[in-house]
Amino acid sequence: MTKKLLTSLLTLFLVIGITTTAEAQKKKKKKKDKVETPKPPEEKPKKGDIQPYDKVITKDAITDDGLFKVHQIDEKYFYEIPDSLLEREMLMVTRIAKTASGIGFGGGKQNTQVLRWQKKDKKIVLRVVSHSVVAADSLPVHEAVVNSNFEPVLFTFPIKAFSKDSTATVIDVTDLFEKDVKAIGFPTWRRKQYKITRLDSDKSFIEKIKSYPKNIESRHVKTYSAGDPPSNESTGTISVEMSNSMILLPEVPMKKRMFDERVGWFSRGQIDYGQEAQKSETVRFLDRWRLEVKDEDIEKFKNGELVEPKKQIVYYIDRATPEKWRTYLKQGIEDWQVAFEAAGFKNAIIAKDPPTVEEDPDWSPEDVRYSVVRYLASPIPNANGPHVSDPRSGEILESDINWYHNVMSLLRGWFFVQTAAINPNAQSPEFDDEVMGRLIRFVSAHEVGHTLGLPHNMGSSVAYPVDSLRSATFTQKYGTAPSIMDYARFNYIAQPGDDGVALMPDIGTYDKYAISWGYKPILDVEDEKETLDNWILTHAGDPLYRFGHQQVRGVVDPSSQTEDLGDDAIKASTYGIANLKRIVPNLIKWTTKKGENYDDLNEMYGHVVSQFNRYMGHVSSNVGGVYEYYKTSDQEGAVYSHVDKNHQKNCLKFVNNELFQTPTWLIDKDIIGKTEFSGITERIGRLQTRTLNNILNLSRMTRMVENETLNGSEAYTLVSMMNDLRNGIWSELRNGRSIDTYRRNLQRAHVERLAELLNSEDVKKTSTSSYVKTTAVTVNRSDIIPVIRGELKRIQRDARRVSTSAPNTITRYHLQDIVERIETILNPK
Repeated sequence: MTKKLLTSLLTLFLVIGITTTAEAQKKKKKKKDKVETPKPPEEKPKKGDIQPYDKVITKDAITDDGLFKVHQIDEKYFYEIPDSLLEREMLMVTRIAKTASGIGFGGGKQNTQVLRWQKKDKKIVLRVVSHSVVAADSLPVHEAVVNSNFEPVLFTFPIKAFSKDSTATVIDVTDLFEKDVKAIGFPTWRRKQYKITRLDSDKSFIEKIKSYPKNIESRHVKTYSAGDPPSNESTGTISVEMSNSMILLPEVPMKKRMFDERVGWFSRGQIDYGQEAQKSETVRFLDRWRLEVKDEDIEKFKNGELVEPKKQIVYYIDRATPEKWRTYLKQGIEDWQVAFEAAGFKNAIIAKDPPTVEEDPDWSPEDVRYSVVRYLASPIPNANGPHVSDPRSGEILESDINWYHNVMSLLRGWFFVQTAAINPNAQSPEFDDEVMGRLIRFVSAHEVGHTLGLPHNMGSSVAYPVDSLRSATFTQKYGTAPSIMDYARFNYIAQPGDDGVALMPDIGTYDKYAISWGYKPILDVEDEKETLDNWILTHAGDPLYRFGHQQVRGVVDPSSQTEDLGDDAIKASTYGIANLKRIVPNLIKWTTKKGENYDDLNEMYGHVVSQFNRYMGHVSSNVGGVYEYYKTSDQEGAVYSHVDKNHQKNCLKFVNNELFQTPTWLIDKDIIGKTEFSGITERIGRLQTRTLNNILNLSRMTRMVENETLNGSEAYTLVSMMNDLRNGIWSELRNGRSIDTYRRNLQRAHVERLAELLNSEDVKKTSTSSYVKTTAVTVNRSDIIPVIRGELKRIQRDARRVSTSAPNTITRYHLQDIVERIETILNPK
């Protein structure tokens, strides 16, 4: 290779190398420039902006589809509300789901309200709707009603997104359940009771939210700071799990059936400004299931044939229910078939087992489409039958009967103490399954009656003559009361030798009548009032068809009491006490087993004492009593009438003889020696004091004064009653006998009660409820005060006189003390 050629090649390589290097550097620079070129920052959404659906409901969301779609993302919950459900009315029922000792009970209803979801600009507004004041929208007054019933706002929610097809709105509902929204949490009266100051948000959270086709169920734990918690005091808080059921109301409300107080029924009221009355008139209508005749069966129904309703009432038995009790619960449900047959329906009420988890894993007792007998593992000795109904029409939408396991202990105690004297099946602390099953069936039927719309009918049990309840023929045909809705538990009147007598009520004459009155369709009639009224008048005056309200906070009408039987409280209680006297000597034998302690003996002895106390209440409530028999203006006779003078007098005599004369048969040393180291004098004292205070009640005494004012010599007067009471309690002052421990305690209780009355505050009529009847008393203007002063002076005078010749030291000391006590009462320093 020549020098010249070598030089050329080197030059070429150099040029190529430079060019290649330059190109590579140029490419590298371009690549580097591309990487380093900053992108414009993404614009962050402003607060309140509505986002794309996928930005809100991410792939991590757990979605439950039902009435609304409910999405859970970590600890956040979102509702996806279809536009078709905006403005629809929904019923929110707030209950306690789980609780601690002393704070209500699981299933206890706390609040009910109608809600409406509305869209307003970029918000969803949740409003509370009232149906307490109404007027037909075709009337001019409707506008005034609307203007006077502005719907308050419960909560507002920023709209987070719209569904992909733009037919639904997404909102975050977490705060609704985690914050302290009182309307869906603990009610105000409970907050006052436990001195709750605030919600502890760090200890409050959502447990779950589940959506079903017609309802949404939410569970949220609330922890409140409390100054007076009933349990777990060291925490200074109260924790409860609240349940909120939001139920879609029917688009077309059911036709109402108007209420009449002569037939017992759960009802609701509205002030209807569309009525012709020249005042604001409250219209009341029944709570009842929507039972309708199928179109193809209308002619059959009119011809008197039984027909199946369009939709049956179906109850499912909770999967948690022990197998051996399911049959009896079902029987209690379907016992009501005979009542619906009286209303023209067959197979109207059915009991079913729920599907297994394998058959339907999504089936849930919380689904509003299912009414369920819920079996609860709880020490509460009770069962109850609440229902949820449409406030616009009274239509019952669903009902869950709460069946607490420990109701069996209550049944065991009642059945033992009321029937063991004549019933070998009850002479044991543990009953055979067949016996307990029959008792479960009885309570099941009673609770189902509540879910059908029937309240307690405490006026039913007085319909039968007392001695008829000792007849096997009579009781096998009619039961022990015309209504299973009375608290006519078990037949304590039947005596040894009354073989074959029925021991409990069944679905009775009144029950069939009430169900027929409330449920029988009235076809081709726009105004049902005349027809319903005629159905009542057909049975007017017949005690089998009478309704009597349950009374709380004192008894005014002695013919409408709980736990009683028969038309004569004295005779019935005499039979009942005779049976208790047969039970007491056998208590140890019937309640103990070898190797076991005396807990059952102690429990059943307590039931004996309680039953004896009931008898005293049944009789003593006749003193100053007023009967209440509902009537309308086209019926003859008074609604209210005073108890007969002689009967009142005999009732007080009965109490003096059976209770105030120490019931020594109840004081069994052998039982006491096995159950308590002390306390029998206090136990007897409490028994006597309870009845004494029931008689010496301001309202009762005022009614006696009014009775004398209205009826003169036909009345059992307050002065006569006080004289009879004193002669019974202080009989030793007339005969000069020694006064024993029990009588000394009773006499001191008498003086103490008179002193309390002397310093009583006025009684105001605070309630218009049929359940609570309060007689108003202006104490210092009434005759009660001078009568009490006169009684105290009379007792003081007689005690001073007899103390000087008392038969023993303790009697003398007692009477001297009585003199000093009364002196202090009448002349305080």
